[in-house]
Amino acid sequence: MSDAQRRIMDIEVEMARTQKNKATMSHLCALKARLAALKRQVIEQQNKKSGGPGEGFEVRATGDARVGFIGFPSVGKSTLLTALTGVYSEAADYEFTTLTCVPGVMTHDGARIQILDLPGIIEGAKDGKGRGRQVIGCARTCDLILLVLDATKPVTHKILIEKELHGFGIRLNQKPPEIYFKKRDRGGLNFQALVKQSVLNKDLVATILREYKITHAEIILRQDCTEDQLIDVIEGNRVYIPCLHVFNKIDKVSRQEMEIFASKLPHFLPISGALGWNIDVLKNKIWEYMHLTRIYTKPKGDMPDFTQPVILRNYKTSVKDFCRRIHKRLMDEFKHALVWGSSAKHFPQIVGSGHMLEDEDVIQVVKRI
Repeated sequence: MSDAQRRIMDIEVEMARTQKNKATMSHLCALKARLAALKRQVIEQQNKKSGGPGEGFEVRATGDARVGFIGFPSVGKSTLLTALTGVYSEAADYEFTTLTCVPGVMTHDGARIQILDLPGIIEGAKDGKGRGRQVIGCARTCDLILLVLDATKPVTHKILIEKELHGFGIRLNQKPPEIYFKKRDRGGLNFQALVKQSVLNKDLVATILREYKITHAEIILRQDCTEDQLIDVIEGNRVYIPCLHVFNKIDKVSRQEMEIFASKLPHFLPISGALGWNIDVLKNKIWEYMHLTRIYTKPKGDMPDFTQPVILRNYKTSVKDFCRRIHKRLMDEFKHALVWGSSAKHFPQIVGSGHMLEDEDVIQVVKRI
């Protein structure tokens, strides 16, 4: 055990025995900042020893979006990949059947979505046990994570996996905090809270910054923030990914158990990969959680092409986003666009680059002559 890992354990013990109140808040904030910095140091040391940053498996990104299966061994990820994509991934009743990343492509509503069947992870994956760092490193590149759980096993497995992902900087079903942070060379701490804060104040922010040896900075809080959110912004290496909790093998549990899960767990979907139950619902949920939008193109003088939509990754995207998806230089020649669909007030509507498009809109781009 390295000195940094020993210090991490000591800090975690001290945090566990420290009662949280106004008098101890400053001390706890300092401990949390110190803990985050030490964990980052441990990961960097492991990367140096392994000769690289451990970015994950070498799987080339294809399609319009990427989905990763995360779960403990033998929960049915391989069977689910086959049900969604038709790609065969070896499945068996023993653990660690899948030892590398198996990719497949699911076609849904005109979108080609890459599905990654990742090897099962174990507790301590974030610390390098098993192939955990590779699995979680690959998960960081996904647009959606499917947390695949065995409905016959304890729900505590969900908590354990979420802890592993959180320790590697993955924030599930969270939005990036609305915090502006910038280091400066002089001027001390310029702190502004545009919204009333229930936890943070200037003194606590200064305490956290001191742990990073930062004395000059500008921080603007645009929402009610916690100390953990501020530390995430200062660390700067967090990723925010939507997650759907998929409970597999529901054919082996009672309906009453499923109703209890559904009432207490958000982002919950019961399925049976082996029997094909709820697979179509899962496809629709994948689309919904990734906020995919279909935009159809219309060449001048021709009918719209409804066979191959352009897929964008937000519910509402601008005409500029669409142009950049087509070609990075299209905006250089952009004059205006003609739009048909739910975002248009009349058909066609002449719009500029800032017009917000909606799902299944039709667009024709007019270039400058």
